[in-house]
Amino acid sequence: MAIEVGAIQRAPGQQQAIVNDFSIQVATANGSGSQTSNTVLMRAIFQMGIPVNGKNLFPSNIQGLPTWFTIRVNKDGFVGRKKDSDILICMNPETAVEDVKALEPGKVCIYDAPLRLSKVREDIQFFEVPFAKLSAGIPDTEARIRKLLANMCYVGVLAELIGIETSEIEKAISKQFKGKAKAVNVNVLAIKAGADYARANLPKLAAYRVQRMDKTAGKIIVEGNMAAAIGCLFGGCTVAAWYPITPSSSLIEYFIGLCKKYRTDPATGKAAYAIVQAEDELASIGMVLGAGWAGARSMTATSGPGLSLMQEFLGLGYYTELPGVLIDVQRVGPSTGLPTRTQQSDLLSAAFASHGDTKHICLYPGSVQECYELAMDAFNLAEQFQTPVIVMMDLDLGMNNWMADPFPYPDKAMARGKVLNAEQLEALAQQGKVFNRYRDVDGDGVPYRTLPGTRHRMSQYFTRGSGHNEQALYSENPEEYERNMQRLARKFETARKAVPTPVLSGDPAAPVGLIAFGSTDLVMSEVLMQLKEKGINAEYLRLRAYPFNEQVRDFIARKQRVYVVEQNRDGQMRQLLSLDTPPELHPKLRSVLHFDGLPIHARFVSDAVAEGEKLRLSPQT
Repeated sequence: MAIEVGAIQRAPGQQQAIVNDFSIQVATANGSGSQTSNTVLMRAIFQMGIPVNGKNLFPSNIQGLPTWFTIRVNKDGFVGRKKDSDILICMNPETAVEDVKALEPGKVCIYDAPLRLSKVREDIQFFEVPFAKLSAGIPDTEARIRKLLANMCYVGVLAELIGIETSEIEKAISKQFKGKAKAVNVNVLAIKAGADYARANLPKLAAYRVQRMDKTAGKIIVEGNMAAAIGCLFGGCTVAAWYPITPSSSLIEYFIGLCKKYRTDPATGKAAYAIVQAEDELASIGMVLGAGWAGARSMTATSGPGLSLMQEFLGLGYYTELPGVLIDVQRVGPSTGLPTRTQQSDLLSAAFASHGDTKHICLYPGSVQECYELAMDAFNLAEQFQTPVIVMMDLDLGMNNWMADPFPYPDKAMARGKVLNAEQLEALAQQGKVFNRYRDVDGDGVPYRTLPGTRHRMSQYFTRGSGHNEQALYSENPEEYERNMQRLARKFETARKAVPTPVLSGDPAAPVGLIAFGSTDLVMSEVLMQLKEKGINAEYLRLRAYPFNEQVRDFIARKQRVYVVEQNRDGQMRQLLSLDTPPELHPKLRSVLHFDGLPIHARFVSDAVAEGEKLRLSPQT
């Protein structure tokens, strides 16, 4: 009989293993060196052709506090967080008992021998391993290194128990410690020590197995922050001003590394870029807008607290019409909140950043590929519309590991927008015309600009954040102020047709609609499948940008009910949709809100939608 996908054939009476469809959670302490081991484990499974995702849940303050790393293995390519873990590796005495209690009956726990967890529950399969003893037996290693190698020992144990190929483990170690032969050798020995112990002393694990597939060929594993940094590089960014803040700091750090490699003249060593660590977030966005005014493509990256501090300069950029890109890698707020947890709670503060009437173009990447693509698009939109553009990522997408196809080399020219050079200004002069910085010549709300240093008598104008007229002259005239603000609103309306359009999937004829965006999209294909199993057909629209285009309004109009799925308490995206759609559509919108700081999972969404549909059909409602 052939082996079925998702199961390994066994002799009669034996339990049938679940293959390539389970979740592994490693519970350790921050700073214990487990991140390297977990990355090796995830990459080895990936190299076997099996879709995986790795999420790191770590503390925001000091070394030694609990941290959890979750690897989801799924043959169908579902890589969003799974609600429950199937295999738990316990290395941290601080959380071990609670971690075991959180498991569903029938799950598996591999634990460090001193923890003595086997008596905590009787409905869990336990595997006790003396990790410290195993690492102590590795020759030519000092005590500090042996402590770190205990983590690699659990990789070896798990590899033996679930069938991860030894060659792929060794390949992953070689990649992790590239160019460090001694480190590679001792880590391979640690893997072997764990595998040998499991083979000689532990019973077979019948419940879960991995089996080679071909679903990761040609794919890469990358963090969203790295993808966005690459997008900024290809987007033509040459200036970055920033202030460090979790979870955005690594984005700038990646960008710095890319600039050193690709924006440095190999012959002279001269940098063709500028990186400035500012004294605070307000200064950083000011530098970005100043560089944009001067003609450079410029960016910063921050998170919610930094976005709050940038409000005044974002209003200046909107009103004086200065291009710049801000990437907001969102975390849990308000205030300091939970700096190392994920949320989508900056939506309203970004869309309307600053006092007075402002509306900002916001982009919502839903994958690492879109972190790359929309980062590039942001620079084009910023210059096309002469305004700050905000890319709304989040910690889950930005700091965790995701599978993706290799990013395509950009094939479109950079769009610099309406910039007049000296020759164009002279042509206007020959026609008896003048250049007015804030005049709407084309009816789209977007004026023309010149760059500092343009050698023509008409190129000069004064950039001011106070009241100004079409000629960029100071003005407190009510009619001129109102006319200027209406033009800015008209420019925002023009942007509706220029921003990335939504993506549709699912059943177009279904009466139920789902709307989501950003990292929430990573669970939505699984949500559609789960809803179908419950007898509910739905169509899903993924938002990619604000302002919303007509497709969004049409989608809501043709559905009976639309569930807006987002990761915040107050339904901020639903509020944005309500502000941007006719009042008669508002009763159709229902919120599905997840805001505990952990990444959203598919079962949460499908259960909430199913409950909403059940209530609708109830005779009492």
